[in-house]
Amino acid sequence: MRFNKDTNQLVGHEVELNMHDGTVRDMCFLNNSSTKSRLLVSGGAGDCKIYVTDCVTGMPFQAFSGHTGHISSLYSWNNAMFVSGSQDQTIRFWDLRVNVAVNSFDNEYKGGALQNSPVTAVCVDPTGRLLVSGHADSACVLYDIRGNRIIQRFYPHDAEIRCVRFSPSAYYMLTCSYDNTIKLTDLQGDLANDLASVVVARHKDKAITIRWHPTEFSFISTSADKTATLWALPPS
Repeated sequence: MRFNKDTNQLVGHEVELNMHDGTVRDMCFLNNSSTKSRLLVSGGAGDCKIYVTDCVTGMPFQAFSGHTGHISSLYSWNNAMFVSGSQDQTIRFWDLRVNVAVNSFDNEYKGGALQNSPVTAVCVDPTGRLLVSGHADSACVLYDIRGNRIIQRFYPHDAEIRCVRFSPSAYYMLTCSYDNTIKLTDLQGDLANDLASVVVARHKDKAITIRWHPTEFSFISTSADKTATLWALPPS
């Protein structure tokens, strides 16, 4: 199906994808540079595989194996790369042109930086240089992707982190948590120093997802309190 912006209508027929044998936890899109078509990447519970589906044909044509626990989060960039976070306490980097993970962070990486905590959220900044992961123990971990090193681990929340997102400029980062809050972290300056995080929104129940507006200094969040709320931030 496609969306007609002139009529505000969906055009085409629904397609049901049934290759997963467990709960689908997350999805993201990629562009196929060879066929110029859109690809859907999806993962979750069950067999813990990540499937790639051609959005034009509605047919899955690639499956990535490697995780041993439920996949909690997916994020794509650069039209060929995506990253996955899992309850098996690992983060894996994938390239559509390779059938196995091209890199991974796990409990053994750099002295056990993940500290035996399931990965609940992942995101890559617009430059493709910086990765942030959120964890069930309320931690955020910043990684230098190209340098293959951890920058720091910090705890902006008091409960499990459910979503992390860099702003379009990558000057700021939003995190939301089961502690009902959404926090803004300033990423300007030396990322190895202490990072300032402030509460910018609060729900009546668990905060589940967050997304930045593509051009405005605002964001939308969803919550277990059954609301989706658009928040405006003061000019930076």
